[in-house]
Amino acid sequence: MVQVAFYDWAEDSVYEFAVIAAKKDGKWLLCRHGKRNTWECPGGHREAGEGIEETARRELFEETGAEVYTLQPVCAYSCMRDGGDASFGMLYFAQIERLGSLPDYEIAEVECFDALPKEREFWTYPDIQPYLIDKLDSFLREGLEKERK
Repeated sequence: MVQVAFYDWAEDSVYEFAVIAAKKDGKWLLCRHGKRNTWECPGGHREAGEGIEETARRELFEETGAEVYTLQPVCAYSCMRDGGDASFGMLYFAQIERLGSLPDYEIAEVECFDALPKEREFWTYPDIQPYLIDKLDSFLREGLEKERK
């Protein structure tokens, strides 16, 4: 069992990966790895010498071909499996304006969805991604409420 916890912020050095929930033309943009039949938000592991935002930008391009976009940090999170050590990631939200060609890396396809599915079998990381989606929903709702005031 994986435990997911959320934080407003963490020291940049603790982040191991970035996950980017992305929208394009009002739809959710997800990707499918070439070796899997499941879907995931763009993201991946941090490379040596990268800041976590650099990781997010690199992964967003590599996994979707995004060329023009805005990127907002949502929150830090940790995952801990069966009492092991926690690993930390940063969740971002991207509003994509323009996609270029999908780079020739591990992603087989990118697709837009009207809504983010809740079914566990849809997701590559079903013990983590539904929690990130719920957190993102809260983040987006709070942003809309602030805009209305």
